[in-house]
Amino acid sequence: MQAVEKELELIEEYSAVWAIRTYGALARNEIINNRLSFTWESGVIGSQGYPGVYPPNTKCVWRITVPEGRVVVLSFRFIDLENDNLCRYDYVDVYSGHVSGQRLGRFCGTFKPGALVSTGNKMLLQMVSDANTAGSGFLAVFSAAHPHERGDQYCGGRLDKPSGTFKTPNWPEKDYPAGVTCSWHIVAPKNQIIEVKFEKFDVERDNYCRYDHVSIFNGAEINDAKRIGKYCGDSPPAPVFSEGNQLLIQFLSDLSLTADGFIGHYKFRPKKFPTTTIPPTTTTQPVTTRPIPLKYSVALCQQKCKRRGTLESNYCSSNFVITGTVITAVIRGGSMYATISIINVYKEGSLAIQQAGKTMSTKIIILCKKCPFIRRGLNYIFMGQVDEEGRGKIAPHHFVMAFKTKNQKGLNVLKNKQC
Repeated sequence: MQAVEKELELIEEYSAVWAIRTYGALARNEIINNRLSFTWESGVIGSQGYPGVYPPNTKCVWRITVPEGRVVVLSFRFIDLENDNLCRYDYVDVYSGHVSGQRLGRFCGTFKPGALVSTGNKMLLQMVSDANTAGSGFLAVFSAAHPHERGDQYCGGRLDKPSGTFKTPNWPEKDYPAGVTCSWHIVAPKNQIIEVKFEKFDVERDNYCRYDHVSIFNGAEINDAKRIGKYCGDSPPAPVFSEGNQLLIQFLSDLSLTADGFIGHYKFRPKKFPTTTIPPTTTTQPVTTRPIPLKYSVALCQQKCKRRGTLESNYCSSNFVITGTVITAVIRGGSMYATISIINVYKEGSLAIQQAGKTMSTKIIILCKKCPFIRRGLNYIFMGQVDEEGRGKIAPHHFVMAFKTKNQKGLNVLKNKQC
């Protein structure tokens, strides 16, 4: 064990290439089989061909087992996979357990998450690559630890009592540590939902919550399509309610700045079934709440092009709210396809956002090319819906207006609004 620890220190000192050479047999085994299972107290694993470019159209699986009574602690030393906001193309999935385990995270790009800790003595990694852009892959080290022996590095777990509390490591004595990942899986009886409230909240601030952040998901796994919200800063998020009987709360801190952290509480609540109410008598047609399809049609584009409501009245009904500059605008068929350089994000939802250095951008489709009409080079406030591919879609009934500095204050207030 001491010899392995010594070698792990050398990895840090010399390079990831040295690690692959030292553990060459392990790396070669992975290349041959694409599925690798082993029992070891600690070790190093890397993507196929690391540190060279990993091959396209591959799926590699590593199954880690440490001695009974221990947990697996995994740390990424290097990661370079095709970058995508939703990690839809090339990615590494990490699961607690080997079969039907809880997903601890999906990772791509060059962001290194904090230490990932399994709930038992097994962990599974799966790397998938598509046919296109590639990178150098990843290098990770794992070790066996006794549950909770990592002290301030250990957190998360399954919560199934009717009410309870969850908090960041070290709370409230000192700041949470750098480089941790905590996942709380809350499970209620099938006929109940879950309410989550944060009593205190202080997580490294960033306009896009790219660094330290808390994400809350409907269900039992990390899935951006089911993400309720992503939070950072020093204002407690509004209370969150699950759609079903399970929620997953993930806290992630990077390797730089830290803050006080947070303490939150949850409790189970009975499901509220919809009730039928008699609409008031009116001489006008009642407003329909049926969603309008997010696709181009002649009927859709024959609607009168007039902005409806205000920023406030449209905020909660919108999947995403951003301000940005129109960089490109191309007409295809009856729609306009635009690239937006983001100024600020107020409500992200599942909108796919790309990052190049400090510049953030996204794709938006104006379903009816002249409604609302936008011009390249100008700044706008966009409120709309998001399709399954993470693209923003704007129909005539959505809210778009020219963005001016005076709008900033009102948008900041809306960002903390409870919908």
